[in-house]
Amino acid sequence: MKLAVIIPAYNEEATIADTLRRLAHSPDRDFDVVICDNASTDGTRRAIDAVIAEHELGWTVITETQKGTGAAADSAAREAIRRGATHIARTDADCLPAHEWIQSIKRAFSTVGARGSDTPHFVAGVSYPRTDDTGISPGRARVLTVVNEVAIWFGRIRPSNFGSRYRGPYMMTSGNNLAITAELYAAVGGFTRTAIEDVHEDRELIQAVRRATHRYRLHRDVVVYASARRIEQWGIVRSLLWYAGHYFRPELVDLR
Repeated sequence: MKLAVIIPAYNEEATIADTLRRLAHSPDRDFDVVICDNASTDGTRRAIDAVIAEHELGWTVITETQKGTGAAADSAAREAIRRGATHIARTDADCLPAHEWIQSIKRAFSTVGARGSDTPHFVAGVSYPRTDDTGISPGRARVLTVVNEVAIWFGRIRPSNFGSRYRGPYMMTSGNNLAITAELYAAVGGFTRTAIEDVHEDRELIQAVRRATHRYRLHRDVVVYASARRIEQWGIVRSLLWYAGHYFRPELVDLR
């Protein structure tokens, strides 16, 4: 397995250094990283370059001028594949992957499922709220964790997620914590090259995967700690409406 981690970034000067340092300190160093700067207007690129120099990392940084998390993630994924990656993991520039995130992803891809030799081609993990960037209390973080579990459950019973075109049940997937084989990524067309204001590219990807294969799985030991800044600014209800299908549409999505 040749694993590459991709990270789309737009104006994440305040957070991306911590994300990259967390990866740099991974116990398993056998992976590549491709960061896609989505034409940031702040000091994101300087922060990236500083961490790469600090740790003497051979990571790749590219630029995507088309606005959109989906566009940036797709450009990073295709660059990783061009560089020889057989498996691609994604996190975001405001997230902290768990200490053993890399090992957990590799282990997930080799785990045999109920169908005998049925190892997955797509892996989703779970995301827990960070408490360090927004200052939320541990109690508030536990509430948000419960809300996330409710969202996972709701996705499984949501009528629009059923249909004969799908080869398996719905699995809620966050763009900040997923992994896919390069072969399947190419087969399903990858992340939609869209902006988050228009389409949730992570939801589009898992739906495309479900149409192509039953070999996808949720692994709860694949953990990322994600920023809760949207929820803290929008509130829980409006955030759920946003993620469910843009039923809430804020004026500003790129919160900093």
